[in-house]
Amino acid sequence: MPTTNLAARAGAWSAHHWKTALFGWLVFAAAAVVVGNMAGHRQMKDSEFASGETRTAVQMLEEAGMVQPATEAVLVQSRTQTYRDPVFRAAIARVVATLGAHNDAVNVQDPLVEHGGGGQISADGHSVLVQFDVRGDPNKATDKIKPILEAIAGVQAANRSVSVREVGDASANYEINKTFTKDFANAERLTVPLTLVILLAAFGSLVAAGLPVLLAFSAVLASLGLFELVTQVYTADWQSVSAVILLIGMAVGIDYSLFYLRREREERAEGREPRPALLRAAATSGQAVLISGATVLIAMAGMFIAGNKIFTGMAIGTMIVVLCAMVGSLTVLPAAMAKLGDRVDRGRVPYFGKHKHAAGESRFWGFVLDRVLRRPRLALAVAGGGLLVLAMPLLWMHTKLPAFTDMPRELPIVRTYADVIKAFPGAPTPADVVVRAPDVRAPAVQTGIRRLRTWAVGTGQMFEPIVVTTSRDHTVADVRIPIAGNGDNAASLAALATLRHQVLPSTLGLAPGVQYAVAGETAGTHDFNQRMKERMPYVIAFVLGLAFLLLLMTFRSIVIPLTAIVLNLLSVGAAYGLLVLIFQYHWAEGVLDFTSNEAITSWLPMFLFVVLFGLSMDYHVFILSRIKELHDRGLSTEEAVSRGIRRTAGTVTSAAIIMVAVFAIFGTLRMIMMKQLGVGLGIAVLIDATVIRGVCLPAAMKLLGERNWYLPRRLGWLPTLTREPRGRGPRGLAPGT
Repeated sequence: MPTTNLAARAGAWSAHHWKTALFGWLVFAAAAVVVGNMAGHRQMKDSEFASGETRTAVQMLEEAGMVQPATEAVLVQSRTQTYRDPVFRAAIARVVATLGAHNDAVNVQDPLVEHGGGGQISADGHSVLVQFDVRGDPNKATDKIKPILEAIAGVQAANRSVSVREVGDASANYEINKTFTKDFANAERLTVPLTLVILLAAFGSLVAAGLPVLLAFSAVLASLGLFELVTQVYTADWQSVSAVILLIGMAVGIDYSLFYLRREREERAEGREPRPALLRAAATSGQAVLISGATVLIAMAGMFIAGNKIFTGMAIGTMIVVLCAMVGSLTVLPAAMAKLGDRVDRGRVPYFGKHKHAAGESRFWGFVLDRVLRRPRLALAVAGGGLLVLAMPLLWMHTKLPAFTDMPRELPIVRTYADVIKAFPGAPTPADVVVRAPDVRAPAVQTGIRRLRTWAVGTGQMFEPIVVTTSRDHTVADVRIPIAGNGDNAASLAALATLRHQVLPSTLGLAPGVQYAVAGETAGTHDFNQRMKERMPYVIAFVLGLAFLLLLMTFRSIVIPLTAIVLNLLSVGAAYGLLVLIFQYHWAEGVLDFTSNEAITSWLPMFLFVVLFGLSMDYHVFILSRIKELHDRGLSTEEAVSRGIRRTAGTVTSAAIIMVAVFAIFGTLRMIMMKQLGVGLGIAVLIDATVIRGVCLPAAMKLLGERNWYLPRRLGWLPTLTREPRGRGPRGLAPGT
């Protein structure tokens, strides 16, 4: 059942209306950037980050108007003096007075006066915490914290005999923002010239190399502007999503353009006139780009069922940039190529672009392919077995949400946090027990809270000071309890389990009409991980199911999509395993310049799965489209595999090098979650473009033979997404030429 080749029609239209296509794109990209910047972006609320019981607790606080302020602490410390010494006490008094005089510092607690110092003076007396809150919305506290940090730095300058350092959520976010902004700017500066150099090596000319870079970068800028508009109605984590848009946008944007442009150059090298060569590239590589992009969009859509707005925002951002890159490649690129013609080869650079045969075949991959096809069983056993071994560490993966421990170790605030944890276990990462009742002042509720305090401290896993705050309408109380550990380790998780399953049922659980839930850093990580474990099977099933259907209609075979899914799962599993070895088990710390926190960022496994599955399909569809094209012309499966992979290997290698290079830039960032993202994506693409496409795919197809194209007769009614119309193609393109 033939269908119209949409990519061919788009290419033909763009070539004929090149001015409309080019200038329309420029106007669109510029308008998106300008309007997006004018609108700005809106950040998610705390409850939108949370999952499970943590989300319930945070929503109870928000509904009662008790959004927790950003809590800060000033650590006053001395190795030789204690809080009883006059100089030490004078420094504490100076800190309290400085904070008290600052308009945005509220609820300042003097440890020498309040609570008898309980929990704010260390057991050895050498450390003291002066705790306070930042006035107003905690999401805006980062904008207010700089003057407070400068004021505390002034106290330190006037009291050299003791250490005076600030730590807390707002000050941490301030440091993170500075670090992220600087690193992100460096990544942007490096990405364009690096990809340009690689494309120069692939094409050998400045014009041909510059087209994909300009198109990809304009797609990224337009997508960032569009996503800022999206956040006006659907809030998201702007920092994470903007990084992902740059990362994915440059990778797929250049890949799509590379596939298209290389095929057009190949057709011209074989003697076709400029216009037929362009239209042939549109009908073949252009259609492969369309199918590849659709597969990536399907994979990204899997994040919509993840059950958390973090993933929803990432899904929207990546889908926008992939769609922009795909549309640009199918319209703007053929328009530019139609206008330029053979001038696309202008600006030749000596010694570049000379590593291919005239027919576009790669000598290296030809050498590998000959041996793989000669012994396919051995090749598949060795390569597949190796990938399974690499995937084994996945069984021991431990995940957690980003925290202080994920910040670059060279930042002073990280050392301050470690010192606070050592002197005051649990102080920076308390559990928030949120209590809701018709009136939390009722005797039964107050009795439950008193028993909670007593039982909590009695466990030895929770500590003073336990602070209770109440909403204005007296319907909600927040009981903040410092717990053991650093917030995300085994000690913290054990304390959380004790609190939730033993202490609370025996105290507040006995009070009639009381609802309670636990939030906090430890609870947030635990609940987020649980949600991911629950939803991951559904996401995997959704992505694999829709990808299977798309590939089934593309190649009219049930064997091809099944093989693709198995091979992609192998590459993703191997990437997971290596990620665990590198970041969880301290491998390559010195090489990659990081200190392991013995965990993988909680959102990364699911995000990596959908992204890697989508990106893997780029190469798979591109290669298989060429193999099917050759097979449809009458070649045997083995000959089609051999010739198709030889013809596409150079393009896939160039595309993979670009992707790995872009991802490697993110592997140099200091934020460990960005480093894990870049390294994970880079490893997976490298495995996919070499071991999977160069060894496993040809070996599997050789062993399957003509069974690769098996389609049950009862599925013969399915449409195809690759076949061209009968007769002549768009504007004179003859099918099969």
